[in-house]
Amino acid sequence: MLFRTFRLASNLSSFQPTEFTMTETATFAAGCFWGVEHLYKKHFGKDGVTTKVGYTGGNTDNPNYCQVCSGQTEHAEAVELTFDPECVSYATLVEFFYKMHDPTTANRQGPDVGSQYRSAIFYHSQQQKETAEKVTEQVQAEHYPNKPIVTEIIPASIFYDAEAYHQLYLEKNPGGYECPTHFLRW
Repeated sequence: MLFRTFRLASNLSSFQPTEFTMTETATFAAGCFWGVEHLYKKHFGKDGVTTKVGYTGGNTDNPNYCQVCSGQTEHAEAVELTFDPECVSYATLVEFFYKMHDPTTANRQGPDVGSQYRSAIFYHSQQQKETAEKVTEQVQAEHYPNKPIVTEIIPASIFYDAEAYHQLYLEKNPGGYECPTHFLRW
């Protein structure tokens, strides 16, 4: 029989149980990251979803905005979300991703053209991959039956935070540039 001895703190009144929340990460690219971040924050901030913008899916370490815009790094402008799946499901976030941009255009959203503006879901687990594929099939059938979705569903790689002035850009700059294709379609 195995016994473990625990030493108790002398001041038990200072003990505070900690509530642990299991969070997950979701990463999406849907054109200019300012509008994508703004819409996720607007619609899911109340559910505890946090956002940050950055670059992922490329071949250069620590790229900056100018490098990514050149198209040479192969990174996408992306939004990384941290969420509690007890409050909002990954499937809901994926469906919203499709709702808020045009997933049928390769390497562009509206006037923003280049591989950095591609439509992509960067999954962080096998379960996220399967969910993304299932939601994509449903969205294809229900909303784009005559136009193929070109969204990439690929493994997440290193996410590099964008420069500070890009974070929460449209909150700090109301009326700043928003890609005209970032709106809810259904």
